[in-house]
Amino acid sequence: MNITIISVGKIKEKYINGGIKEFTKRLSGYCNLKIIEVKDESTKEDMSETEKNILKDKEGERILCKIPSDSYMISLCIEGRQLSSEELSKNIDKLTLMGKSKIIFIIGGSVGLSNKVIKRSDMKLSFSKMTFPHQLMRLILLEQIYRSFRISRGEPYHK
Repeated sequence: MNITIISVGKIKEKYINGGIKEFTKRLSGYCNLKIIEVKDESTKEDMSETEKNILKDKEGERILCKIPSDSYMISLCIEGRQLSSEELSKNIDKLTLMGKSKIIFIIGGSVGLSNKVIKRSDMKLSFSKMTFPHQLMRLILLEQIYRSFRISRGEPYHK
């Protein structure tokens, strides 16, 4: 299984990077993991919707050019489906059975994902109706992918 996470922006916080390194190491026994960071655009507090859309479109183009055509794309967005950890595990298992060996998770920047990225997605996934910083979302996603593999293999993992 090949898992790729494409995320907008770099992570500067040491505590988040430490967690990402830990789960990257843990996942090495379950899948080939690749994390791709694409450049984020500068934002300002009082952006209009038009300015936000232009920004999302620029970041979206950077995301879309990194996606192989034979991959299954899951975008993290608030309007996506909310799944339990067990349901995410079953979905990943099902994709494997369907021959989808390349799964790409997309994490947008501070203003979200472009409509082009969302429309290209095979699945839209939401972790909550709450808003999380996109930097922290990468760590949360890695933990849930790790948990999914543990569940799938019947290995113990705290609930």
